[in-house]
Amino acid sequence: MADDLLKQSVQFLPGVGPKRAALLSEELGIVTWEDLIYHFPFRYIDRSLLHTIAAIHPNMPYVQLKGEITGFKLSGPPRNQRLNAVFTDGTGTIDLVWFKGVRWITDTYKIGVQYLLFGKPALFNGRISIAHPDIEPAMKREQGLQQALDPVYTTTEKLKDGMISSRTLQKLIYQVLQQIQQQIPETLPPAMITKLNLMTRAQALLNIHFPKDVELLRKAEYRLKFEELFYIQLNILRLQTNRKTTFKGHRFPVVGDLFNTFYKNNLTFELTAAQKRVIKEIRADMNTGIQMNRLLQGDVGSGKTMVALMSMLIALDNGYQACLMAPTEILAMQHYATLIRFLHGLPVELLLLTGSTKKKARELLQQKLSSNEKCILIGTHALIEDSVQFSSLGLVVIDEQHRFGVAQRAKLWKKNPDHPPHILVMTATPIPRTLAMTLYGDLDVSVIDELPPGRKPIKTQVLFEAKRLRMIGFLKQQIGQGRQIYIVYPLIQESEKMDYMNLEAGYEAISREFPLPGYVVEIVHGRMKPADKDFAMERFKSGKAHILVSTTVIEVGVDIPNATVMVIESAERFGLSQLHQLRGRVGRGGNQSYCILMAGNKLSEEARSRLSTMVKTNNGFEIAEADLQLRGPGDIEGTQQSGIPFDLKIANLAKDGQLLQFARKIAGSILADDPQLSKPENKLLSLQIINTARNRFDWSMIS
Repeated sequence: MADDLLKQSVQFLPGVGPKRAALLSEELGIVTWEDLIYHFPFRYIDRSLLHTIAAIHPNMPYVQLKGEITGFKLSGPPRNQRLNAVFTDGTGTIDLVWFKGVRWITDTYKIGVQYLLFGKPALFNGRISIAHPDIEPAMKREQGLQQALDPVYTTTEKLKDGMISSRTLQKLIYQVLQQIQQQIPETLPPAMITKLNLMTRAQALLNIHFPKDVELLRKAEYRLKFEELFYIQLNILRLQTNRKTTFKGHRFPVVGDLFNTFYKNNLTFELTAAQKRVIKEIRADMNTGIQMNRLLQGDVGSGKTMVALMSMLIALDNGYQACLMAPTEILAMQHYATLIRFLHGLPVELLLLTGSTKKKARELLQQKLSSNEKCILIGTHALIEDSVQFSSLGLVVIDEQHRFGVAQRAKLWKKNPDHPPHILVMTATPIPRTLAMTLYGDLDVSVIDELPPGRKPIKTQVLFEAKRLRMIGFLKQQIGQGRQIYIVYPLIQESEKMDYMNLEAGYEAISREFPLPGYVVEIVHGRMKPADKDFAMERFKSGKAHILVSTTVIEVGVDIPNATVMVIESAERFGLSQLHQLRGRVGRGGNQSYCILMAGNKLSEEARSRLSTMVKTNNGFEIAEADLQLRGPGDIEGTQQSGIPFDLKIANLAKDGQLLQFARKIAGSILADDPQLSKPENKLLSLQIINTARNRFDWSMIS
């Protein structure tokens, strides 16, 4: 009965109707009663606290007053009239002002009646005023809503124009809970609720919206957050279990001539302990007879490509082909050039396929793929085209995997559907533990947590405009020592709305400071023709250009060991992860490298924190954790990023990491005892997963 009620349209609630229902759907995604009661408050007002007008000042966040209106006055031209009122509580007076709904205000609120007023004080023309205050009769406040903690709900300008305020939402939610509270179905087994000392779902929903005190609010939040995170983890771990029991993989028992010859003759440096550990993990995975699905995390320059190459050689030694998919043509060509250099002298056919590959070359490439030759195919998303067919694809490596949608990655998996290839997805963007457990919780994770020997930590410094001449002098000094420089700008052309340094003006200024013939400055950005971009990049790679002025197109895939300085203009405009990625373009050789963050003089606290973090640490995982705390998890819903669609209504991955780990532990212990959730005590869990499951491809096989 309650389930049927929860699926009812909000349109049929008193005070809603078709127009308001359409607005709620469009603005907040609220369609049903269930959507409404899962639209949680984002903060609470302590209504037990009353201020006096004599004691308030314009810097206070919000105040609640009790008093009466002494008079109204209209001002301004007819089309833009505003309504002013004087409000007093006996200790003083303040001005109230409305810019909309003038007639409704004067019809609703009366002079001489006691009201409770709530709003944000501000100073205007030397007097304290409150714009669009929340007002209700002091003696007639709706009995059911009277409480110390008053919920405040997210609304929009469109909703406010449609007369749907936070208070309106509060009253609608109260209506629904009054009707169905005793019938709200439970979603967790009784034994779990008792064991974990949780509120019931009905109690939690009532107390999240209308808490009597802070303790009840805390318990309600805990119950609802736990349930949300628990079912995400239960589903992820169940998918992982099913994959490992259902999907067989190629067995690669041989570590043969190609691998051993490469290790003995072609590898000119010692692998780090972290690289050796990860290669062992991958070898073990590929010899189990179960499809490998592994995420390889490693900071910029940590040697992920070498691990990928040696893993692909194991596939070739066992008679299979391998491919490596990169998100951009620049990165694909970078990988191709790197692997050709490393594989010199070995009988391995290395193939390259991008959007620029000509028809004749494609036909020859396809012949080699079809002939079961020992080959490695490197390319962009062109690899997933239906015309590209492998004779025996055994291993797929996906670089910077977050730049591909899961539907794209699935096409590679389907190239060999009977025996899916092993999957190794790599990212140079360190992922905080809580985010990894949610986005990639069904993958096994390997981490390369050390840099190759000889790499020196990059020295990072924040400079302001007053130090620009000093920075220019330092760049000239570095060029004098034979080094090269990146200078990155956030914009291509000047924006009227943004006063950040822009690429075109910056290029002109740099060219004046570093004139020909003594210096060569090249420019690269996304709007250039590919041939022009390639020419500029090649000049910089070959050392013919001293400075590369660029947008963030060089964020990934450019590896020039001689480049030792990264200058980032308007650094406050970039996120932490992007700053870290850009910094990773230098420090790739044996020379000391530097990152200079040029910042504006007016910085927000958040921007200061970001730049300070960059100066303090080169550790990508520390930076990722700081970024998560500063920005939150962002949009982690849908196939583009995660492939595991879910919508977090109340939990926050940036703040609820400990609870997430606890929820995962509980889910893991249940599945360890009952992998199929077939025991009677787990029937509700199984039903809940079925009820919330969406008709979609099982992305867990391809990350």
